[in-house]
Amino acid sequence: MMQPICLTFDNGPEPETTPLVLEVLARRGLRATFFPIGTKLRDPARRALAERTLAEGHRIGNHTLHHGAPLGLRPAAEAVAEITGAEALLAGLNPGRLFRPNGGGGRIGPHLLHRAALDHLTAEAYSVVLWNAVPRDWDDAEGWPDRALAAVREATAPVLMVLHDLLPAAMAHLDRVLGTLADEGARFTADIPTACLPLVAGRPAPGYELAKICQEENAT
Repeated sequence: MMQPICLTFDNGPEPETTPLVLEVLARRGLRATFFPIGTKLRDPARRALAERTLAEGHRIGNHTLHHGAPLGLRPAAEAVAEITGAEALLAGLNPGRLFRPNGGGGRIGPHLLHRAALDHLTAEAYSVVLWNAVPRDWDDAEGWPDRALAAVREATAPVLMVLHDLLPAAMAHLDRVLGTLADEGARFTADIPTACLPLVAGRPAPGYELAKICQEENAT
């Protein structure tokens, strides 16, 4: 049996792409979680897109202010500011207190978070949302569908897929990919797999070693 699929979209919103994604999701009756880059929300048009996303029943989370180097590779104050600065621009859009670190190409490891950032996320009762399927749509607009389909077909646990509402050429394939999966019996869910939630409302998930995603020693 095919594993359930949770869809997420990072690095938007983009006026040429996000509406396409929203239309596909609406037509198929699906809900997803979007992680916009904070600075983009300074643009009224992009802020309006984020508000539309929330109004249409999707969730929105914090994906840092600038999406530069992963937070585990930054000084403490800068790492925390990437979270707080984005949250200020998200005002009213992130009621679930969701946070996704940027992975530098989709890798999971201690580079994701500075200890100061993890302490802030814990104190502010965030849930950290990771991933287990990254078909790299951002750098291969034509090739990502095959990788996405393979990731779901081969999965032995619930899938949390990272896509990006960035490139229109990449998201032009979204409906076809979702239709193929639906035809093969896939079940889509808005529920984030527990294995992809190392921190839930500020509390470590049972059995998860947070050192896997947090540098123990960083620049100060």
